[in-house]
Amino acid sequence: MVVVGGGECGAHAAFALRHEGWRGPITVFGREELHAYERPPLSKAVLLTDECDPVHPYSREDFAAAGIELRTGTEVASVDPARHLVALADGTVLRYDRLLLAPGAKPRSLPLPPEPGVLTLRTHADALRLRDALSPGRRLCVVGAGLIGLELAAAGRARGCEVTVVEAAGQALSRVVPDGVAADVVSLHERNGVRFRWGTTVRRAERTASGLALELPPGEALEVDVVVVGIGAAPETALAEAAGLEVGNGILVDERLETSGGDIFAAGDVACFPHPAFAGHRVRVESWRNAAEQAVTAARNMLGADEPHRPIPWFWSDQYDHTLQVTGLATLATGLVWRRRDDGVRCCFGLDGAGRLVFASGFGATAGVAREVRLAERLVAAGARPSPAELADPAVPLKSLLAAATSSPTGAATG
Repeated sequence: MVVVGGGECGAHAAFALRHEGWRGPITVFGREELHAYERPPLSKAVLLTDECDPVHPYSREDFAAAGIELRTGTEVASVDPARHLVALADGTVLRYDRLLLAPGAKPRSLPLPPEPGVLTLRTHADALRLRDALSPGRRLCVVGAGLIGLELAAAGRARGCEVTVVEAAGQALSRVVPDGVAADVVSLHERNGVRFRWGTTVRRAERTASGLALELPPGEALEVDVVVVGIGAAPETALAEAAGLEVGNGILVDERLETSGGDIFAAGDVACFPHPAFAGHRVRVESWRNAAEQAVTAARNMLGADEPHRPIPWFWSDQYDHTLQVTGLATLATGLVWRRRDDGVRCCFGLDGAGRLVFASGFGATAGVAREVRLAERLVAAGARPSPAELADPAVPLKSLLAAATSSPTGAATG
């Protein structure tokens, strides 16, 4: 068994293969020198804490004890599906019986000249460079008002920076939540002193005696000390594409996470799969939990199981003293229902044309966010058709709607 990708997905898959009974060799190739570590802290705790070491789900000793060969700092050059071969950049060739591609994604960039003050965030080393650049009074420009961009803006304000967010779209979080949820998040940032420039981007960055002069079309100018580009990530598909595998918004896989090349699977940020809970709608999920869950599904199917990947997408974002949690797919919702709890948590529920719950989010400063979204996730998984009136009523517990949905053969909540 060979795993290409030394991040959390690849590591979890290797250990899942052992847990599920594989006794043969397992080799994991990772491009970074660091072995698998958690990425969510990179835009949170690492930026806010002067001493924050990488959090490793498994130590190097764990790999050795499990008999898993871990090769970090290693570039895989090509894959030959017909002959079941993996070639490394140094010319080494290794045969595989089953192969997992889990190379993750890389930050999208802007056509700006190389400049120490223009940064991106993907690795722990990136986070350390950015943390060193964030100090009181410095002027920070964040390009992109997605989840990562807004977390970076919050971290910049926490470290005493002046923060401006530049976004090409007319709103924040346009790919992940409805307008009303995004407006709540932006309002929180504005109350904390963040300025926004909508409908524009950074066309040029030029070093001056006093900082970086940014050109924003049409003809605007902004002077800052640091620019961090947070405009999303592109799946690492080059290896798969060169091997002749089907790609399109990631590596295309079936419900079992198997690619078009026999005995090759893909998982994590790079895998685009038809989700059985959403009528086979293809999704590619960039989240910490998805990476761990798909690793297990892929490992089982590499060993001969026939197991569709069913977990509902979920992610969270911490900004200031608030948290945003999201489950399901906002893009499938044709109607929205809002609920405001007594503790200030505001929830948004998305229903499709058939009345099924396909999306939910919670935003607020209490533990109620996690409770509501966790129950909503189970409603989405059950294919529930809850009453919009009950969804909107904070006096109606979501737990009661879940009980009604799971006891009804149609998934419809009663009441």
